[in-house]
Amino acid sequence: MSEQNTHISLQSESQDDLKDLIRRYQIDEVECVVADIHGVARGKVMPASRFGELQPAFLPFSIFFQTITGKYFEFDSEEYTTEIDLRLVPDLSTVRALPWARHPSLMVIHDLYYQNGMPVPCAPRNVLKRVINKYADKGWKAIVAPELEFYLTERNIDPDIPLKPPVGRSGRQSVGRQAFSMMALDEYEPIIEDIYKFASAQGLEINTIIQEGGPAQLEINLMHGDPLLLADHVFIFKRLIREAAMRHNCYATFMAKPMELQPGSAMHIHQSVVDAKTGKNIFSDAKGEPTPLFYHFIGGQQTYLEAATCIMAPYVNSFRRLMPGYSAPINLEWSVDNRSAGLRVPRSPPDARRVENRIAGMDTNPYLAIAASLATGYLGMVHRL
Repeated sequence: MSEQNTHISLQSESQDDLKDLIRRYQIDEVECVVADIHGVARGKVMPASRFGELQPAFLPFSIFFQTITGKYFEFDSEEYTTEIDLRLVPDLSTVRALPWARHPSLMVIHDLYYQNGMPVPCAPRNVLKRVINKYADKGWKAIVAPELEFYLTERNIDPDIPLKPPVGRSGRQSVGRQAFSMMALDEYEPIIEDIYKFASAQGLEINTIIQEGGPAQLEINLMHGDPLLLADHVFIFKRLIREAAMRHNCYATFMAKPMELQPGSAMHIHQSVVDAKTGKNIFSDAKGEPTPLFYHFIGGQQTYLEAATCIMAPYVNSFRRLMPGYSAPINLEWSVDNRSAGLRVPRSPPDARRVENRIAGMDTNPYLAIAASLATGYLGMVHRL
């Protein structure tokens, strides 16, 4: 199996540079992907030569009517009955290698548009873009840093059999809770090495990796940055981690509560807002004290996040995570350095003042979860809640 361990990116987003990249790395094929409502990667594969010509590609609107299990739900709309084609428009800034592919391949995240050139409003990436634009209209720029929690499990093809942790390097199966244990991390070092290798090849920056509270439960913290970029990274990481796990005869699951009586998996979202011109954190004043906008942001989240629960916790299993005693919030209170609160304010310097949304599970769509979280804070600041 050939591997692409070199980070591939375009110098510019021109078609000539795209063709040169395909030729230089002898790329065979390109995956044209979008995120559906659940955050599942859907799309098409085309020969690299055809993609280099920026030939048009389309997907049916029905991708937005699929459930997480692949079934279709009924919806009274013209798009549902006619199943119209949507145009795939590549975002060439997202060109990345597929380091686990058998042949030199690329993956490119696309945006979805109607045939008349209008963006599809329900496409998750377009939803997040609209929220980001709302911030830009006010002269603000949102900054986020997601945390990715997940379990490694034994291969299991029977849905009626409970998931179990895999056997580690020691030949033993993890059973206890060993949060932050370095020895627990060492058990799955080969998988972690592949995660690092794949992330490097795809230009994804990891801040830290830790052993979480459950057996074979890991957490990857990402560097803070632009919401759209970080949502893209989470979208890519889910697939990357699964591929790394399968190389070592195990699975990775992002269910919110995959194992009974064990901690759930969350996607905590650290959020701050800076002035778009100066880059200064608008949550802190010149004296380093919290600003009214900081409290309004929290007020917006307390007011509206309840309505966004269907996004933060989209499945029945999601609510099994939200229970007392497992460092999971069951409220929308805010508190400083308190992990039982739905909205935690970490202790930090004034320029890093932020709010951590601890409601979202790891099973959520990263584009929609980040969009909903930022939208609630935006409404709080605009309406001074």
